[in-house]
Amino acid sequence: MEQERSAQRARKKASVPMTAASDFVVPEGTDELSRSTRRAWRERLNDASSRKMITGVLATLAGGSFWGFSGTSASFLFDTYHVDTLWLMSVRQILAGLLFMVVVVTRDRERLVRLWTTPADRRQLLLFTAFGLLFNQFCYLSAVRLTNAGTATVLQCLQLVIIMGYACVVDRRMPRARETIGIGLALGGTFLIATGGDPTSLSISPLGLVAGLMCAVSAACMAVIPAKILPEYGSPIVTGSAMLTAGVVSCVFVQPWAHMPALDAAGIEALAVFVVIGSFFAYMLYMQGVKDIGSGRASLIGTVEPVSATITSAVMLGTVFLPTDLIGFVMIIVMMFLTV
Repeated sequence: MEQERSAQRARKKASVPMTAASDFVVPEGTDELSRSTRRAWRERLNDASSRKMITGVLATLAGGSFWGFSGTSASFLFDTYHVDTLWLMSVRQILAGLLFMVVVVTRDRERLVRLWTTPADRRQLLLFTAFGLLFNQFCYLSAVRLTNAGTATVLQCLQLVIIMGYACVVDRRMPRARETIGIGLALGGTFLIATGGDPTSLSISPLGLVAGLMCAVSAACMAVIPAKILPEYGSPIVTGSAMLTAGVVSCVFVQPWAHMPALDAAGIEALAVFVVIGSFFAYMLYMQGVKDIGSGRASLIGTVEPVSATITSAVMLGTVFLPTDLIGFVMIIVMMFLTV
């Protein structure tokens, strides 16, 4: 009876909520209490890891979907109002950056200051700003203007190959079978959605091709460069700091206030969707996904963007779905299950 009561007390103590990993010392004894405590701790860590994975996948999925709003809104502004590429890029970054800063300054000012006062972290932030945001936005919007939104998206998805190659070099391994299949499905799905299965529709100008390929390189940089500082500071601080910095720099050179386009109510609405949904929420959620599940997996799941772009184009611009679109949807959904 005494042994049974001791075991019950051990189980009861082991079930008590535990503190953070940094504050908890796992017992090394062989008694019932120590074994029960270690078992409960492992279960808690597994549950926390599962929650983090689910949160990261959902955040990346939402971020990629919101990017679809970005491409559709940009196409509408280019085609209807002949908005300048650099003007749209600078306005997007300065307004989205300010939205980020409102959130950060009111909730996490201390870590924001620490990011900017830590030399090594500040260096990573500035690299992310230059090659992950400024360069990517310029190349993507240039590719949209020089070709079309679908082709630009297809070329940007080549970042998957770059990131997977980077991961294989760093880990000194060959691509796994699931990764190889996932890349093939992601690229195949975006190709079908963007071109309708007709390779001739990818006939683009040399400048458009260069812009699209550089967009893929910069998109890979956007996923890889901030991977070390994201866990320390979080997505809103890192992304917001980079976005606002990029906005200030671009505004100094572009001076968007000097040549405002003539936007009516529909144009202002499209610009608001482009900035708030396609920039603020899209970047914050996607970078949160990079933090939680890693750059490689986040980039693969982020290829849900063409699905979102197709749906929003149908709703906003009257685009008609094709059978190849539906096949592309299925391929991207299967890819998501393979990579999570």
